[in-house]
Amino acid sequence: MTPPRSVLFVIAPDKFRDEELLHTRQVLEKAGAETLTVSTRAGPAKGMLGHVEQVDLTLDDVAGRNFDALVVVGGSGSPVALWDNPRLRETIQRHHALGKVVGAICLAGVALARAGVLKGTPATVYKTDETMAAYRECGVKFSEQPVVISGNVITANGPAAARAFGQAIRDAVMAVK
Repeated sequence: MTPPRSVLFVIAPDKFRDEELLHTRQVLEKAGAETLTVSTRAGPAKGMLGHVEQVDLTLDDVAGRNFDALVVVGGSGSPVALWDNPRLRETIQRHHALGKVVGAICLAGVALARAGVLKGTPATVYKTDETMAAYRECGVKFSEQPVVISGNVITANGPAAARAFGQAIRDAVMAVK
């Protein structure tokens, strides 16, 4: 029997996109994955649509821990809290270097780009002038597809793709030995 897979979700403490966390996590938990949600600060994190996620651990609290997958959730709080967060950048780079699944949805794709894990690879993101500029600056090959799989890196372009994104993360995590 395969042990349960562990998935770390990272959300902004305010204005994360509810369904990008909830729908993606639901797909993974239904497949038997153990999930943990962290943010840049502990306490209640508020989604853009009203969901409140109780966050008990921060990125600093899980520093150095490895998970089978790392998923960065988007939303309008992502640019402020996550894009240039040094602890998140280190966590993304470490997981990527270890061959773990690394994913981001919506605006959070910029966090992966700025961490250097999307350079020269196809990826998607929620299109804004700012995200497209960041992708160009980081050498990302932008794709219009709702979900893009580039090896162990998976990106999605927004809330409508959350379930498909979750399925892609699930399939990639379950395929890792």
